[in-house]
Amino acid sequence: MAQQAILQKRTRPGIWQTIKEAVGGTQQDFTEGSISRAVFLLATPMVLEMLMESLFAIVNVFWVTRLGSDAIATVGLTESMLTLVLSVAIGVSMSTTAMVARRIGEKDPQGAATAAVQSIWLGIVLALVMGIPGALLARQLLGARGASPSGARTSGVCRGRSRHGF
Repeated sequence: MAQQAILQKRTRPGIWQTIKEAVGGTQQDFTEGSISRAVFLLATPMVLEMLMESLFAIVNVFWVTRLGSDAIATVGLTESMLTLVLSVAIGVSMSTTAMVARRIGEKDPQGAATAAVQSIWLGIVLALVMGIPGALLARQLLGARGASPSGARTSGVCRGRSRHGF
């Protein structure tokens, strides 16, 4: 028994190996094994994504400081609007995770695949419903959020459209 515990302790991966695995991704059954390790493996990419989003906002502000206060205000306004879009995406992601996890826990991979595909289609529809009006009405949306006319007209339209790939 003691020998088995020592062997198990030796084979348990270290923190850096676990982080590498979380970022790289591996195929595994999360219904077996340590729950805390499974949560860590699943949460790490989400935490890193949110850190990168915050860093993105900071870098945007850094680069537009040379353009004046209207540009800085516009970056702040568009980041707050982006937060609203991200909250919808996170909500869909959480519900998808719950549905897929339930099907995987039931050992129903076909049901998990169906839930995942339906969620992808929902994501595409939501992206179109929010993205097209957001790109076309960027100036009006920024004005409604309190941007000055010059800020909404110049940097707001450019930033709103460049953010969406137009």
